[in-house]
Parts: sequence; C-alpha cells; structure tokens
Amino acid sequence: MSEANKVPVLVTGGAGYIGSHAVLALRDAGWPVTVIDNLSTGFAFAVPEDVPLYRGDIADADLLERIFAEHGIRAIMHFAGSVVVPESVENPLHYYDNNTGKSRALIAAAVRGGVEHFIFSSTAATYGTPDRSPVSEGDPQQPINPYGWSKLMTEQMLADASAAHGFNYCALRYFNVAGADPRARTGQSTAGATHLIKVACEAATGKRDSVAVFGTDYETPDGTGVRDYIHVSDLANAHLLALEALIERPDRSLTMNCGYGTGFSVLEVLDAVDRVTNQTIVRRLEPRRAGDPGELVSDPSRIRETLPWQPKYADLDQIIAHALQWERRLSELQEK
Repeated sequence: MSEANKVPVLVTGGAGYIGSHAVLALRDAGWPVTVIDNLSTGFAFAVPEDVPLYRGDIADADLLERIFAEHGIRAIMHFAGSVVVPESVENPLHYYDNNTGKSRALIAAAVRGGVEHFIFSSTAATYGTPDRSPVSEGDPQQPINPYGWSKLMTEQMLADASAAHGFNYCALRYFNVAGADPRARTGQSTAGATHLIKVACEAATGKRDSVAVFGTDYETPDGTGVRDYIHVSDLANAHLLALEALIERPDRSLTMNCGYGTGFSVLEVLDAVDRVTNQTIVRRLEPRRAGDPGELVSDPSRIRETLPWQPKYADLDQIIAHALQWERRLSELQEK
C-alpha cells in the first residue's frame, strides 16, 4: 500500500501479547501507530520507544477524544480485553464488562471521532463446540463460555454500528495464538498465562515443574483437546492486510477465521516441545476445565481467498522455537 494511504492507527491493548506484535508489524511497515493500554496485563517495554503509549482505559471517552485529536486516528485495531476461558466461567460479569461493555464505549468513541476502519480481535470461542471440524465462518456461533459470548456480542455491536454509522470493520476470529516475534523483540509475558505452548515453554526453562493436561477423555485420537495453533507474527500480518482491505474497499466489512487449518492435540504439542528442547516435560493429567471444547480447528479458506495472506511460520516446531527464544529473553529482562 502506498505511504499516502497508510492512515494513523490506534492499537488498544498494544502493550499486550498479540497487540504488541501488531504494533511492531505496523511500525515496521511504516504506518503511524499509537497505543492505549491500561497495563493490567501488558508491559510498557513491549511498546517501541518511538511509538506513543497512553496508559489508560478504553472506556475513557475524554482520553480517547484527546488521542484521536492529537494523532488524527482513522483506524482502530482493538486487542484490549480479558482472554482466559476458565476465568470467564468463574467471573462472567467481569468479562461482560471488560470485553463487551468497554468495547461498546470504544465503538461509541470511534463513531464520535469519525474513525473509518475498525479491526476487532475476536475468537474461535464464538463457535462453541462446532458440529463439524474444520469450522468455517458461516457455521453456527453458539459459545459455551462467557468469554466467547463477550466477543460474539461485540461482533454484533460492530455489525449494527457499522450499518448505522458508515464505518467498516473486520472481525478476525483467532484460533490458538502462539509463538513470539522471530527477532525476540516481544512475546507472551503475562505471569500465570494459561496458553499451552507458553506454559510448556515455562516448564522447559525451569519456571514450572510440570504441565497440566486438562482432559484425556475427549473424542479425539489421543483423548486430549485438539487446537489449531497460529504463529502470532502471521496473525499480526493478517491484521495489516485486513486493514489494507478495509481501506481499499470502504463499502464492505469482513469476518474471517485466523488459523492454519491443522489441528494438534495437547499431547502432540508437548511431544513437539520435548523434541525441540531435547528434554522431557513432566505432565500431570487433570480433569477437563469448564468451557473447553474437545476440538477447534479452522477452515482458513476465506482469509486466503480474500487477502494476499501467505503465512511464514506455519510449522509447530518453529512456533515452539520462537516461544522458547522469547521465554529465555524474558528471563533476562526480568533479571535486570
């Protein structure tokens, strides 16, 4: 895309895991980018020094108005939110507030501020337990946990607000995001993370003594849950391409799965970590967690047909290697 068409972008949650990778991708490609993050789970060190960072809440209308005015914001990439499925089951009202209520406030501010393009970090959890696998965008959305519902409600708000107010949007439904920036500039840094590859890398580097395997009685080949793992840098690139598509065609909005279309079980992932590290992680077999479907694999046909998206890191061992590289780098940062 020409430099003239690269509009100023506000990234919410840009100090967090996925958001920080999107910030790097935007900055590397020459987009004007600004970050808002309350740093509840994000880290200021994840934002490059030359990218403006506002510490604040996405429901703060006055702050958003100031950011829009100071930076001429015309597009939003919205990553801010809570993402832990079991926690959403235990504390649903927090998820409906933080994910849905605050997204409504952000959308309202965007409408008032004349924002033209909105990219939303949605999730495969909106599908619940699909009737078939792989799952495509037209399949029923029947969430089985408050996290999925909180995201689905935001998708609906975007559709309705877009129709009423004339901006266009893209909802990207992530499958299981993993890995880290190949140059180890950022990665998943949150303490107590629940993502399998992150947890396994912590175990491989001595930060945990074992990895829990939640559920061994699913109707899958080895009884453990099957997921579609996508490298976070490939996902960040999909956001840039989606933004370009929104700018090029302001008359349309998009909803697309973000995955590779290949599923790996929990045990297969742990075997891969053992293979990459040449060591054996201790595994603890635990009962299923509430709100977890047995299998969730994407049909990525739509994104491949709609965007010129060519994943660079669609290899499980490479995803794990990058995650491990970041885990070691994170240890160095924490020691300083």
